[in-house]
Amino acid sequence: MNISIVGCGNMGQAYARSFRKYGLVKQEDLLLVLRSEGRRTQLEALGRVALSIDAAIGQSDLVIIAVKPQDFGGIAPALAAVLRPEQVVLSIMAGITIHRLQGDLRHQTVVRAMPNSPAQIGMGITAYATGTELNMRQTLMVEQLLNSTGRAVHLEHEAHLDPVTALSGSGPAYFFHIVKTMIDAGLALGLEPHVASALVKQTMLGSYHLMEHADRTPEELIQAVMSKGGTTEAAFKVFAEGKLGEALSSGIEAASRRATELSNS
Repeated sequence: MNISIVGCGNMGQAYARSFRKYGLVKQEDLLLVLRSEGRRTQLEALGRVALSIDAAIGQSDLVIIAVKPQDFGGIAPALAAVLRPEQVVLSIMAGITIHRLQGDLRHQTVVRAMPNSPAQIGMGITAYATGTELNMRQTLMVEQLLNSTGRAVHLEHEAHLDPVTALSGSGPAYFFHIVKTMIDAGLALGLEPHVASALVKQTMLGSYHLMEHADRTPEELIQAVMSKGGTTEAAFKVFAEGKLGEALSSGIEAASRRATELSNS
C-alpha cells in the first residue's frame, strides 16, 4: 500500500507513526508532505519527505489531508491536478464537507473523518463518513488504517460529524478541564501538588476501567459510590445546585452548533 499524508502536524504525524508501527505501510511507500524544512529530519525516519504537492502523490492508494481547514483552499488546486480517480482521499479537516472536498478537488472517492487527540498515543476514537462512491474494499481499507490509532466508528450520515466533533473531538479538553479542576480543589484543601495529581489521574484511569468492565450503567456506578448522607451525596447536592450537568450538556450543544456553522461557512 502507498500512502501520502499532506500536512504533518500532530495528527498527521500520529497517523504516520501508527501506520509504520503496525506495518501497514513501508517507509519507502509513505510520502509526507510538509510546509517547511523544520521537521524534515525528524520525519525522514518514518517516510519520504516532500515540501510541495507534486505528481508523486498520484502514486498513492490513499491521500490523507491533515492541514488546517483554513489552509485547504490554498492547496486544493495543486492537489486536484495530481489526484487520480481510483485514489481515496481521507480528510481530517474540521468543517470541510464531503461536497466541498469533491468539488474543490474534482474527485469523488472521498472520506471525511473526525479523530481526537488521544490518537497520538494509539488510544483515540475516529468517526468517519464516506461518499457513496467508495466501494467496500476501499471502506475497509480506511477503517483498518483508522483503527491503528485506536478505534473507528462509521457514520451513516455525514451530518452526525458535527455532534461527534463536539462530543469526542473536543471531548479530551472537557476531560482535562475536569481533571484540572479536581487537582486545584485538592490543592485548596491542603494536598501537595504531586499527591493531588496522582490521586485524580489514577482515580480517572481506574474509574474508566471499572466502567468499561462492569456490567452496569454510569448511573448505577454513581449510586454504588453514593451512600445516603455520605460525602459523595454532599458533593452531588452542590453539583445539582450549580447545574453542573446542564452546563456540560449546554457546552457540548454549543460546540456542535459551532461545528455546523464551520461546515456551512
